Amino acid sequence: MIDKGHPLPVTRQARLLGLSRSTVYYKPVPASSEELALMAKMDEIHLRFPFYGIRRIRNELRDEGFAAGRGRVATLMRTMGICAIAPKRKLSKPAPGHRVYPYLLKGMDITQAGRVWCADITYLPMARGFCYLAAVMDWASRRVFAWRVSNTLDAAFCIEALEEALDRYGAPDIFNTDQGSQFTCEGFTSLLSSRGVAISMDGRGRWMDNVFIERLWRSVKYEEVYLKGYESIPEARRELAAYFEFYNERRRHQGLSDRTPDEVYWATLRKEQTAA
Repeated sequence: MIDKGHPLPVTRQARLLGLSRSTVYYKPVPASSEELALMAKMDEIHLRFPFYGIRRIRNELRDEGFAAGRGRVATLMRTMGICAIAPKRKLSKPAPGHRVYPYLLKGMDITQAGRVWCADITYLPMARGFCYLAAVMDWASRRVFAWRVSNTLDAAFCIEALEEALDRYGAPDIFNTDQGSQFTCEGFTSLLSSRGVAISMDGRGRWMDNVFIERLWRSVKYEEVYLKGYESIPEARRELAAYFEFYNERRRHQGLSDRTPDEVYWATLRKEQTAA
């Protein structure tokens, strides 16, 4: 938006756009190899102990030979988009002006595919750098409908995944997410509302409210991401495409009576959707 070759001074352009002048000259500095190794270890700790907060993660890092203070751990956790799973005193405040929707799945027995979908975002370490993965999944069958990889935590890649899932599989009755700003933004919620989908959101700190996609992240990381250490985002996209094909078509789940997500999806899909 800032044009340094424009006759209008950069200071004036920044003021008109409501930006600090210092941000115009700021050049992002890539994370060091030390910091990337620290974040990768924090991701492993968070996956093993999702209830650990800043202090416990710091102590676990020290036990494993990583020198990191509380402030540094807190900063990296914000960068990675992770936080401890625990009850909070106040409801989440995703972003100013964003509406938080109630949780609609309490007490429901969801056995038919296509009725309830869910979505979430996770941090993925790479050999050089990191990225984020968003996925849309069917609740009953665990089938992954669509996914996207991004190097930023904006809402665009989440909306793209949702659009693909809706275009390919129709619309569910209920769509459940956490209270992250990517899912409470107007672009995401209006897309669901326009298709007549009821929006449900987890209670603050209630990881069990979206437990199946939390389990998906564990599978993706231990069975794919940690084993390969992607060199780049294009490689991550290519390898994840192969993994999700395997996950849907061939990976059997004990929770699904040793059936694959594809088998359960097509066997339990609502009749009206099958006919359509």
